[in-house]
Amino acid sequence: MAAGMELVRPESLRHHIENVLRQAIMSGRLAPGARLVERELCESLDVSRTSVREALRSLEAEKLVRTVPHKGPMVAVMSRREASDLYAIRGLLEGFAAREFAKRADNAAIARFGDGAKKLRAAALAGDQPGVLAAKTQLYDILLDNCGNVLVKEILTSMYSRINLLRATSLMHPDRLPSSLKEIDGLFKALKARDADAAEAAARLHVANAEKTAIRMLEEKSPGSEEPGLPSGHG
Repeated sequence: MAAGMELVRPESLRHHIENVLRQAIMSGRLAPGARLVERELCESLDVSRTSVREALRSLEAEKLVRTVPHKGPMVAVMSRREASDLYAIRGLLEGFAAREFAKRADNAAIARFGDGAKKLRAAALAGDQPGVLAAKTQLYDILLDNCGNVLVKEILTSMYSRINLLRATSLMHPDRLPSSLKEIDGLFKALKARDADAAEAAARLHVANAEKTAIRMLEEKSPGSEEPGLPSGHG
């Protein structure tokens, strides 16, 4: 084999396809309810149908994709109930993580959180949606890596893909953005003061307000359905 060339293993290719599709879904480029036609995906990604099917199965396990009878795989559409359940657990765990971060994190970690908050504000004010999502992910990595509880990070990380289905649009909503930035600043202030009670309250307030915007947007998209967010006729 020529020097510098690397063997592309099947599992590496599958992970690459998963990441491409996951990012397209979470950024909104593949909208909720969009059909995922295997032939079109194979052509656009220049990969085999087997690789695409394996990637779609993995994304279905993450609940980012749903297979609908007679229609095939589609980008998942979240119901109001599913969103409320997700945000309820997220609020509890992020509140706990913020409390523990305030008590346990060293000064360097707190400084990194502050820098991350500045990056988030800069991306938000520039209208850079990918930059906002990347900055928000970095903030949570700092928070969860320094809260002293590995299990909390594992649980929340497994939830963030689904939360990002809502975050990609709700976070950039003009009614939500200024409040979101203010809430993050309030959280940083509490963390810097090592006020565990205030940090937990700030984190939970941030999640509660994010939930209100997400639920409102789901209801606006499906105002007449019993389960807002679900396509009509979906069982």
